[in-house]
Amino acid sequence: MLGLSVVIGGGSVLYTNQLINDIKEREYREVSLYARSLEYLAKANDSDELIFILDEVVQANSTIPVILANENLEPEFYKNLPAADELTKEPREVFLQRKIVEMNKTREPVKVTLLGTDGEVIGVKYIYYENSYLLTKLRYYPYLQLLIISVFGFVIFVIFNYSRASEQNRVWVGLAKETAHQLGTPLTALLAWIEYLKSTYPADEHVKELEKDINRLETITARFSSIGSAQKLEYSLLEAFLTENVEYLKLRISQKVRINLQIDAPGLTALINADLFSWVVENLLKNAVDAMAGEGTITVQLHASKTNQCLIDISDTGKGISRNNINQVFKPGFTTKKRGWGLGLTLVKRIVENYHQGKIYVLRTEVNKGTTFRIQLTQTVSQ
Repeated sequence: MLGLSVVIGGGSVLYTNQLINDIKEREYREVSLYARSLEYLAKANDSDELIFILDEVVQANSTIPVILANENLEPEFYKNLPAADELTKEPREVFLQRKIVEMNKTREPVKVTLLGTDGEVIGVKYIYYENSYLLTKLRYYPYLQLLIISVFGFVIFVIFNYSRASEQNRVWVGLAKETAHQLGTPLTALLAWIEYLKSTYPADEHVKELEKDINRLETITARFSSIGSAQKLEYSLLEAFLTENVEYLKLRISQKVRINLQIDAPGLTALINADLFSWVVENLLKNAVDAMAGEGTITVQLHASKTNQCLIDISDTGKGISRNNINQVFKPGFTTKKRGWGLGLTLVKRIVENYHQGKIYVLRTEVNKGTTFRIQLTQTVSQ
């Protein structure tokens, strides 16, 4: 459709340009005809009749602005021009003299040589003219066409992108809900087993950690199930939320990775969905671990901006992101890992921006030095 509109628009522009050239040539021939008519009528050698006919010939033109002037560039007749410039209120003679100069710059005047009956030159006239009103309008018509075509193409592009995005969203939602459904059956069995183990080994620390992992699986299932649905956001103390998630992950990543939690602004509260937002933190922390190849330091910093925005910065000491890839990291399918679908950061961006009306972006990065992702949320007051 877009290609067809471009072809139609291009053809229309070419046709309009050809039409402009044809009208321009026709107007030249019309003015030349005036000149030849004047030369022929001059042979009548009747001064009074000549002046009358000159006036009739010039006045017969109803579209082309023309001025008939003598050898001294003094206007004698004019047609399709105002008597004075409406903006500057010039006198008629001054206005016509200025128009002669302007017309002479754009089109060469047509010379009229008046001959008497004996073949002698009895006078020379000049016909100055410019594009007719119709031709002037047509000159701008291609630009108007291009503007309309551009707007039309932009609308098609937006509709196409919206349609594609909607289709992608349906795929995301379908895949997420199917994943939640598939996880449901084994999770139910695991819940039954953990209850059995708790009753059999009530003091076993391994059972307690296993229960945490199963609870985490329930959270993951809830995450997938909630994709595409309206989410309930609740007031959450970000310090407690981050502490819980960081402590959980500390025991499940490489012991060579240190996670430092730095709370610079205690008491910050924001409206979040705990299940989905914990997914954000988990993805960013796991990406940081991968970027450091399982060894290094991760810093999670909570602070506030000057505009009272809640800021969560997650920094690593990993390999960093090249400049060419900074704008690609949140796009579906982009990954630098040998294994992976490149969907983690895409989901993170959707959760932060679509569900929490926040922002996430790469705050800074340097190759072989590390990367900092920043999450920006609106600070709220618990009610």
